[in-house]
Amino acid sequence: MGWGVRLMRRLAIFALAALGLAIGHRDARAQAEEQALVDRATLSLSEVFDIGDLSADAKSLLGRARAAMICPRVIRGGFVIAGQGGDCVLVARDGGGSWSSPAFYTMGGGSIGFQVGIQDAQVVMLIMNDKALDAVLDSQFRVGGDAGVALGTLGRGIAGSTTAAVGADIVTIARARGLFAGISLDGNILSARSAAMRAYFGRDVSARQVVVAMEAHNPAADPLRAALMRLAAAPAATPAPAAAPAAQGSAAPQAVITPGPATTPRVQSESLPSPPRGTR
Repeated sequence: MGWGVRLMRRLAIFALAALGLAIGHRDARAQAEEQALVDRATLSLSEVFDIGDLSADAKSLLGRARAAMICPRVIRGGFVIAGQGGDCVLVARDGGGSWSSPAFYTMGGGSIGFQVGIQDAQVVMLIMNDKALDAVLDSQFRVGGDAGVALGTLGRGIAGSTTAAVGADIVTIARARGLFAGISLDGNILSARSAAMRAYFGRDVSARQVVVAMEAHNPAADPLRAALMRLAAAPAATPAPAAAPAAQGSAAPQAVITPGPATTPRVQSESLPSPPRGTR
């Protein structure tokens, strides 16, 4: 009887240890998946903001943004590619200019409009003020569904979706195959991924606790935060002032020599030669 009890206890301890190992392995795998998303977001951030003549405007907007939703790959559903939307990370900035660790989101459920021939793109949504950030953080946010949040697209976009981006609460920038891509995300839903945040930070935290209160931090997200600070602080290129053209028909300007204060200019006289005889 005593031997049977000891055997049952050992089996129970073994089962608990195996369960703990399985849970730990699952959590480690989940954290690795979320870290891969953060790493892709860091790379995408640099690529999206390297868009030629739009780079200065994009970095200027980032420098004024309250938060940013970075989606390394947004897929448009179709016959060949199954699914629509993608995974994203949300980061926000405090009053001192420091960026938060990422909160995890997923996008989907609506109709994604790309330019013809584009099936997927890297997308950054710049959230310009607290009003728009609160709308994103409040449960599920439907892009274009909140009448109080104005949307804009930076640069050239598809017909009907491009605005000047000036005064917009959320400005979308997209890049596909090395080119700027017009995109419309109206109707898509952004939803927080609680399980992903639990795996990444080791405890249950909300998106608001991560990006606003900054109560959770993972050092593995520091490269993303550093990239945000570098891009947001990048000054816009200022062209060198062009030299004023000379007035038409005028001679080239000559150097002007001004005598010093102690110098008194002297006037020299010179006799002209007498004219040759026989001339009048």
